[in-house]
Amino acid sequence: MENNCKIIPAEKLLETIRSMNFDVLIDIVGVDYLGMENHKDKRFAAIYCLKNMKTMERQRLKVPVDEGEKIPTLSKIYPIADWLEREVWDQFGIVFEDHPNLKRLLNHAEFEGHPLRKDYPVQKRQELSENDKMQDQLEKRLETLGYKVI
Repeated sequence: MENNCKIIPAEKLLETIRSMNFDVLIDIVGVDYLGMENHKDKRFAAIYCLKNMKTMERQRLKVPVDEGEKIPTLSKIYPIADWLEREVWDQFGIVFEDHPNLKRLLNHAEFEGHPLRKDYPVQKRQELSENDKMQDQLEKRLETLGYKVI
């Protein structure tokens, strides 16, 4: 496996992805560099793991981003990005611009904060009063498969 990683700014992500020949988005990983010794770049990064199924080539793209900055969604290019971006947002608070449904995925809907940030108070207790049943996504998926939701 190749160990290559290109660093690109958020505003160049879509252009870069479209110019590359990678047909599979394997994963998106969030990183919080807060407190990391000798780190001088932006606090967060989203790392995209891509693969070309014909050549078996792999590529990683690192997109540095600060609090309040946004990364364009890749959900229109790679449908799996919908869920991967939600996971990164839920855990790190990295916002994906124009995402179709950016809401909690791993934590409950009332959860406050982003638990994989290095400044998240790990002893903080949070109560759950209602589960998010993800009804909207389930109905949409069933309808795309030809079922009628009643």
